Amino acid sequence: MRIVLRIGGSVIASPINQTLIGEYADLLKVLKKKGHDVAVVVGGGALARDFIQVAKNLGLAERAQDEIAISVSRIFAQLFIEKLGRLSCGSVPLTVEDAVKCVCDGKIAVMGGLKPGMTTDTVAALIAERLKADLLIKATDQEGVYDKDPKKHADAVLLKHLHFEDLPKFFAENRHKAGIHQIIDPEAIKILKHMKVKFVVLNGFKPDNVLLAVNGEKVGTIIE
Repeated sequence: MRIVLRIGGSVIASPINQTLIGEYADLLKVLKKKGHDVAVVVGGGALARDFIQVAKNLGLAERAQDEIAISVSRIFAQLFIEKLGRLSCGSVPLTVEDAVKCVCDGKIAVMGGLKPGMTTDTVAALIAERLKADLLIKATDQEGVYDKDPKKHADAVLLKHLHFEDLPKFFAENRHKAGIHQIIDPEAIKILKHMKVKFVVLNGFKPDNVLLAVNGEKVGTIIE
């Protein structure tokens, strides 16, 4: 199976959780041992947003804010690469083509952001598209997709199954901006809804959830 795993910065980087990073590295080794092709896209989380705020305070343009956030996400990707050792491609892919080549060479690709105006959700969607992935998983700080923000509404309901067409109604933002933080970037959905790929949004604080999704068990929100 070809798998793209999007690990939210809200999970491993808000604050930095070195234990969880190690657990995810071990999980990636297990997936590879089971014969899966894997690409990973990590976000920069709160640390990236802190740097975005610094850039704003310095009067830097949004493009520069994005560039700085991308650099932060790549630092987290580098941590994974070093931990994976020979199973990784040795460096952070800087293009979709680099990531695809890494996976096709039998290695685990781990990357952060790509360019200003594009979130790591969109990067993951582009990788999934190019790899013709069977499964895209987003490990986030929520159990899945809710009918409203569970952090603000105690009566929010977890939605177990959705169609891509349903998602826009749950977006707080419908355009990109530096530091955007919501369950899934709307630009990524535009790519994914044209693909025949299973997309699962799940609680990333429990790495075993990823294995459940890979094994076809019901976990989080399944979007098709």
